[in-house]
Amino acid sequence: MIGRIESYDSERQIGEIKSEGKNYEFHIDEWNPENKPEIGKKVDFLPEEDGTATSIDIASSHIHNLKPVKNHYIAGILGIFFGFIGLHRIYLGFYPIAIAQIFISFVLGFQYGFMWGIIEGVLIISKLINKDVKGRPLK
Repeated sequence: MIGRIESYDSERQIGEIKSEGKNYEFHIDEWNPENKPEIGKKVDFLPEEDGTATSIDIASSHIHNLKPVKNHYIAGILGIFFGFIGLHRIYLGFYPIAIAQIFISFVLGFQYGFMWGIIEGVLIISKLINKDVKGRPLK
C-alpha cells in the first residue's frame, strides 16, 4: 500500500503513515531504507489489522506516477479485428495471453479466437479492461 509519512519522533523511534484516510503507526525496526524517515515522503508498506505498518520502504516513482500511455480505442479495435492473433494483447504488453490466443485460434479453430478477440475488444472499449501490463490506466 502507498502512503505518506505524517510524523516521525526520532527519540522514541516511532512514526505515523497516512494512506487512504487511515493512519498507521510504525517503529523504526520496520523501516527498510538506510536513511531516516522524512515527513512527507511517499512509502510502500504492508498495513496490519492492528493499525500498524510493516515492511516499510520508499515508494518507487513508477508506482504512484501511473500516466496513461496506451489508448483504449486502439486496443479495442485491434481486439475486434485482430483479436484472434492477440494483437490487442501485444499492444497492451500481455505477451503470454497473446500467445495463448494464437494457439487457440490455430489449434481449436479461428471461430474461438475471433470470439475471444471480439469479446475482449468490446470489454476494452467499454473500459471494463482498463489497464496495460504495467498497471497504467488506458487513455
